[in-house]
Amino acid sequence: MAIKLINIGFGNIVNANRIISIVSPESAPIKRIIQEARDRSMLVDATYGRRTRAVIITDSDHVILSAVQPETVAQRLGNNKDDDPDE
Repeated sequence: MAIKLINIGFGNIVNANRIISIVSPESAPIKRIIQEARDRSMLVDATYGRRTRAVIITDSDHVILSAVQPETVAQRLGNNKDDDPDE
């Protein structure tokens, strides 16, 4: 399995194979997930001080905050999967 990387903004890159979900941070359950990840030291803040627009949840229970819209991250993820000729 080849490593596929996705840009989540400001030059930050995440392994696309590890992403479980990309969600908006507005709902109370997502805010709870963010706080629990912060308490467990499993939160990665890649917003560079800007407003959080997407929350990326990985299979390793890491929670990544991004300043890029969830739709944009999903589109980049979709484009990344189309680039692999082996699939």
